Amino acid sequence: MRMPLRVLLVLFGIVLANVGACHAAGAGKSDEGKPNVLLLVCDDLNCDLSCYGHPLVQSPNIDRLALRGVRFENAYCQYPLCGPSRASFMTGLYPDQTRVHRNAVYVREHLTKVQTMAQMFRNQGYFATRIGKIFHYGVPKQIGTGGHDDPYSWDYTINPRGRDKTDEDLIFSLEPGKFGGTLSWLAAEGSDEEQTDGIAATEATRLLKQYAQQGEQFFLAVGLFRPHTPFVAPIKYFEMYPPQQIKIPRVPPRYLDSLPPSARLALTRKKSQQNLPAELARQAIQAYYASISFADAQVGRVLDALEETGLADNTIVIFTSDHGYHMGEHGHWQKTTLFENAARVPLIIATPGTEQPGLTTTAPAEMVDFYPTLAELCDLKAPDYLAGVSLVPALQDPDQRPRKAALTQYANGYSLRTDRYRYTEWGEKGREGAELYDHQVDPEELVNLAKQPEHAKLMGQLSLQLQDRIAAACQAPKIE
Repeated sequence: MRMPLRVLLVLFGIVLANVGACHAAGAGKSDEGKPNVLLLVCDDLNCDLSCYGHPLVQSPNIDRLALRGVRFENAYCQYPLCGPSRASFMTGLYPDQTRVHRNAVYVREHLTKVQTMAQMFRNQGYFATRIGKIFHYGVPKQIGTGGHDDPYSWDYTINPRGRDKTDEDLIFSLEPGKFGGTLSWLAAEGSDEEQTDGIAATEATRLLKQYAQQGEQFFLAVGLFRPHTPFVAPIKYFEMYPPQQIKIPRVPPRYLDSLPPSARLALTRKKSQQNLPAELARQAIQAYYASISFADAQVGRVLDALEETGLADNTIVIFTSDHGYHMGEHGHWQKTTLFENAARVPLIIATPGTEQPGLTTTAPAEMVDFYPTLAELCDLKAPDYLAGVSLVPALQDPDQRPRKAALTQYANGYSLRTDRYRYTEWGEKGREGAELYDHQVDPEELVNLAKQPEHAKLMGQLSLQLQDRIAAACQAPKIE
């Protein structure tokens, strides 16, 4: 009887975790000519951060990382949903190439021989460790398990589980008993260290001290679960954001009438989250901001350990999220749209010895670019089939532009973000409608220009550009 691939992957992951625990002291000895890598990934974090200009959210630790690295103003995910996005950036391939378009799919179900980004490091002498959520997890159900992890990617894995799991019966939800896919939150008792992400930060700190002591060359990926729903954080973070200070986004009358049917569906499919009363909307936003500041504090603990051990002098740090997030914009909450709110992600890359830290680049970037960028920075051999481009030119000179535009897809839609415009087509070659937004005058993307005759020529040009990008993103990778 043949064992299913999912079961084999889970069993193999258990073996790898045990092997990693036994051999951590001897693996991946440092090659001083190559830097270490620390990948920090928040879950469902948009650009509501102080360093991105948000007037209210306090994110001092992410901000200080930006001051010693390069902040990308225009970075975009390839699919605004956890599983497809993570499979994409961890393989350096587009969702139509990985064929992962929904959650709860293992990355090797369609590409059995793919070499993930972590696997590249592992195969070339680095000790690769995952803490928390890097590949997809069902949140909060799978916290404390391996989720839909890829065991081939890691020498060692840690699956933290904190009191946020124990306290689930205390969590408020718009749909009682449902937490991961609906707005839900809890101002928690206890300390940061008791929460799942607090435990992750503690474990990362421990490992960094170990790596510094033993001279190990490492690729350490730390995946925080917040601010993914349920928005759980200690009470002190909620107190940072009095509800009366919170503004609820406004939507123009009859706004939905200006959108193609597929775009309307993306915004309205969750009926329990439509037309929230103002008081409830402010509570949800307060809880999201609290979760961001809590996650920021855990990022700070990891960065402190990196600096205290001296590892910061030879470690590349990437901070990002898996996709953006709506908090009432366009009348929508959470993710899964092709608007800026869901497609745009925070991205900070800090490299050792940067001559001019604290710079910002407006160069378009995609998450598939992480893989080739890290390969170049670490002088490693990456697979030839990668779809992304290296962002190293923009790190060296913020005026450089390794790519001209960023591609994001969701359901039957594809969207192209250029310097000035967002252009979206639904259905094959836009047969189910299109959207055009001019960011120069409409950064909130509330005025769809697609049906205005004066923009027909521009739309034709953008459509050709988009179709070229779609065709390239659908090419099957030549994996041997």
